[in-house]
Amino acid sequence: MGGRTMEWAARANHLGGLPRKVVITAIGTFAKVVANLLNTTTVHNGDTLIRLVRSRPAGVPLLTVSNHMSTLDDPVMWAFKGFPICDAKLARWVLAAEDICFKNTVLSYFFRIGKCIPITRGGGIYQEHMNEALDRLTNGAWLHTFPEGKVCQEDAPIRRLKWGTASLIARAPVTPIVLPIIHHGFEKVMPENYAFGRRPPVPLWNQEIKIVVGEPMEFNLPELREMALSQSRDSSFSSGQWPRNILGGLDEAAQKCLYMTISDQIRTTLENLRNFSKSYAKVEQ
Repeated sequence: MGGRTMEWAARANHLGGLPRKVVITAIGTFAKVVANLLNTTTVHNGDTLIRLVRSRPAGVPLLTVSNHMSTLDDPVMWAFKGFPICDAKLARWVLAAEDICFKNTVLSYFFRIGKCIPITRGGGIYQEHMNEALDRLTNGAWLHTFPEGKVCQEDAPIRRLKWGTASLIARAPVTPIVLPIIHHGFEKVMPENYAFGRRPPVPLWNQEIKIVVGEPMEFNLPELREMALSQSRDSSFSSGQWPRNILGGLDEAAQKCLYMTISDQIRTTLENLRNFSKSYAKVEQ
């Protein structure tokens, strides 16, 4: 893992920021072509996302969470009309699967300057690069995660979420604004089983992409911590392997209760948004 994580390439001042500008502009242009020329993209409540990306309070991080329909979700979901997708400063950081995006030196460099953070699937919520993600939030940046952890192309309820996103919300010094997003259509633009069980070599066209942006979620963390402490006294979650210094002395059982509660809140919100998006789509037709 070591040599391919290339943290130096992720720095804003790497080569004067030029590689990042070039890559973000190129990727943004590609995403706009896929979203608006090859396909039709409609967005509900996009202004909320644009406002939070452009002008949230200073020092307050933004954490967007969404379902995961295809390998194209990011960046194409940011390519709807009016969104500043080619602005390297405003562009999101995103957690990206190490085994897909960081296979070799060239890919690693490309994704690093494109503001991607490598995550090892199955590496646990306290793996090294989760600390980098936490640093981004600490600096007031915008981070996007797919808390389901992998692509799911069925029209099915949101699955149980991985706890990594919840742990970032709980550990961030300033609680991030958490914005849920649901989208449909990417599973048709980049189907996983297109030919011989493989994805198509290029994005498909003449499809409809629908993006529904929710409202910011509120998390009362002091209250949630107290709740987790009292719940954990009755549980047998602990294996004694999680660090106690992570969350002000919460033991492993309490941390797990806390992350489960936050994850359930996000999952419920995403599922409600998914149901709303279906009724919203019917009204539009």
